[in-house]
Amino acid sequence: MRVFATRMNIKPDLRVLDLGGTPWIWAHLDTPLNITFVNLQHADGIPRRHDLHTFTFEIGDACNLEKFADKSFDIVFSNSVIEHVGDREKRMAFAAEARRLANAYWIQTPAKSFPIEAHCGMPFWWYYPDSWRKYFIEKWKVKLPLWTQMVEETTYVSENELDQLFSGSLSYSERYCGLLKSNCRFISYN
Repeated sequence: MRVFATRMNIKPDLRVLDLGGTPWIWAHLDTPLNITFVNLQHADGIPRRHDLHTFTFEIGDACNLEKFADKSFDIVFSNSVIEHVGDREKRMAFAAEARRLANAYWIQTPAKSFPIEAHCGMPFWWYYPDSWRKYFIEKWKVKLPLWTQMVEETTYVSENELDQLFSGSLSYSERYCGLLKSNCRFISYN
């Protein structure tokens, strides 16, 4: 979040649209913001108040947010969501909405090369043959059906695809212990 704050030129009281997020990540940022969260459903147990930020919660599909007018926000933020929205067409709609709703955005997705896949915890998951991934998914479905559905529906979004979806944006690569952890495309707030 420090990198986000610095690269995005965060100022107090900006209007931020967080696509698919929760308040937890915003506790790491000490500049007061007006944050609207959009998720497919309300989640129980998520704090609705914060001493610093103002939170608003909406139910909606990040690929179709007609309820918000163009440029309704200063920044659109998305942390590891674009890989969950569906096929290429849905990812294109997600990107179009992010660009429509604000002049500035920060879109992040996990890197394929990071040794532990962020969603399922398996080493080098995206390098397994399809038959291996299907094998694990079938085994997991028995004990963890909802979690397995999330893993099964997760797609890998390449750097090339990010460049196409967010042409003209800047690139940031998050690293952990020197290893590429995630890829981000952004346009800073002026």
